[in-house]
Amino acid sequence: MKKLYISVLAFVLGVSTISAQEEICHHHAKGHCSENQQKESPYRKGAVLLFWGWNRALYSKSDIRFKGADYDFTLYNVVAKDRPTELSFNDYLHPGRVTIPQTNARIAYFVKDNVAVVLGLDHMKYVMKQDQKVDFSGNVSDPLYSQMIQNKQVDLSDEKFLTFEHTDGLNYVNIGVEKFNNIYNKKNFDVSWSYGAGAGVLYPKSNIKLFGNERSDRFHTAGFGVDARTSINFTFWKHVMVRLEGKYGYINMPDIKTTLNNKPDKAQQDFVFGQLNLGVGYIFQTKKQK
Repeated sequence: MKKLYISVLAFVLGVSTISAQEEICHHHAKGHCSENQQKESPYRKGAVLLFWGWNRALYSKSDIRFKGADYDFTLYNVVAKDRPTELSFNDYLHPGRVTIPQTNARIAYFVKDNVAVVLGLDHMKYVMKQDQKVDFSGNVSDPLYSQMIQNKQVDLSDEKFLTFEHTDGLNYVNIGVEKFNNIYNKKNFDVSWSYGAGAGVLYPKSNIKLFGNERSDRFHTAGFGVDARTSINFTFWKHVMVRLEGKYGYINMPDIKTTLNNKPDKAQQDFVFGQLNLGVGYIFQTKKQK
């Protein structure tokens, strides 16, 4: 299944790369798009795009360091995956439950023709795979848990040593810039591709239970992220958009809270991620055509 998502993501990136090498519109002798075509574009200066979508994500392996009063150790090459919500009307479309799945929310403002500043929230979910044995270095003072370390490895499958996830979620609050290019234009149907980049903060609600401590489950600003993104957009009647986007990025979280209280206990990790999202949007104009 992971290979499928990687393939689809690569397809979106590939189509955008090929499209970038093609002419965006027919050129006149002066070398610019016609005024009528620009006026008909839904991506004019002053336009606003509201977007809601759903995502799947892949994560690289990650080294996670845990620090506290009685321990300081690192787990190496930890495997994690996302946690999609089973498809149902109640979870995906019910107004009171739409934030339960892995979602994307965006608002974009076109500061000039075909160029938008985008504010987004990527609500991903990150779950450490429980059935794995990982390499270990460092020290643990409590003999109950230090005896679980055998041959510089620890088996996580029984959940006694550690459970670790960002499921409410791995929240990436980001701002970016995107460039839109029209590749097909008819009266009530436009196809465009866009590309851009963004950066932001990670504000996860991390569900962590380390050793015998009470499970930590709270929101906290934990780090930062950067990303590159590209998408194919289908716009109907100049207003309704269906968007398929691929995103590749890097996340670094040096301050993940691992206990409920205000102790200095924390974890830190970094990894790269790939994301594929599909959703719908609405475009409207805030400025009259001249």
